[in-house]
Amino acid sequence: MADSSDGYKIVSDNRQARHEYEILETYEAGLELMGSEVKSIRQGKVNLRDGYALIKDGELWLHNVHISPHTMTNKAYNHEAKRTRKLLLHRDEIRKLIGKVEQKGLTLVPLKLYLQRGWVKATIALAKGKKLHDKRESLKRKQESRETARALSGRD
Repeated sequence: MADSSDGYKIVSDNRQARHEYEILETYEAGLELMGSEVKSIRQGKVNLRDGYALIKDGELWLHNVHISPHTMTNKAYNHEAKRTRKLLLHRDEIRKLIGKVEQKGLTLVPLKLYLQRGWVKATIALAKGKKLHDKRESLKRKQESRETARALSGRD
């Protein structure tokens, strides 16, 4: 969990999404949360792995993101772990996304959940699913770059 002086702290990172999808564009969105959800997020009890976003009635909704119930909150006031949460974006950005998501094979995936000056924010990516051969190609490129870096550092 990175922490810096400007109040930016990454709580959860979806590294699996970068392997499964080709990231085309990213957007920063706020989240509409309950108090117990914010407390759990501050403790880092979040899983973005299976999450995705959908546009419904001109609003952006985050689905299948697991935020563990807060242990010190009364059960009557606690939240459901995988409830649907509203993402807060400007109307023009949502309109742009509607047009792009309707293209074949594009989806919205959460990449990061972080705290910025006390506010919980999410980085949402417009992504295209990779085929198996694309995944192999990207792994091959990554391994080649590692080998060249290793070879160059050994020459010093």
